[in-house]
Amino acid sequence: MLDHTGFVVTDLGRARRFYDAICKPLGLGTKDLNKESFLLGRGPGQTPYLWIGITRPSFWAQGSKAGLNQMHVAFTAPSKNAVDEFYTAGIAAGGRDNGPPGQRYGEYYGAFVLDPDGNNIEACWRGG
Repeated sequence: MLDHTGFVVTDLGRARRFYDAICKPLGLGTKDLNKESFLLGRGPGQTPYLWIGITRPSFWAQGSKAGLNQMHVAFTAPSKNAVDEFYTAGIAAGGRDNGPPGQRYGEYYGAFVLDPDGNNIEACWRGG
């Protein structure tokens, strides 16, 4: 259902270091789009993808700015171990704890890290 989504950050270099770090355990990657943004996804030209940049989108409501409205993005992880690695990498890359790895309900295992701008980034595994 999802084609793409995205959000604005205050420091592109800092954001890129954070997202590069959390991508590896999830089997994802980043790709430069231009000097003001990059994409995060499974591969070049593939959807869904996440746009991350410093340019204020034309469709934003007046007064919007990076971090004003916290965004939540949940990435599918291939295993519980990948969720653990995502959390460790996110914290090491400047993220802040927003819920350590663990069972949330049923077979749902997840972890939450706030990125450097306060967006709530999650990795989850729905095992069986």
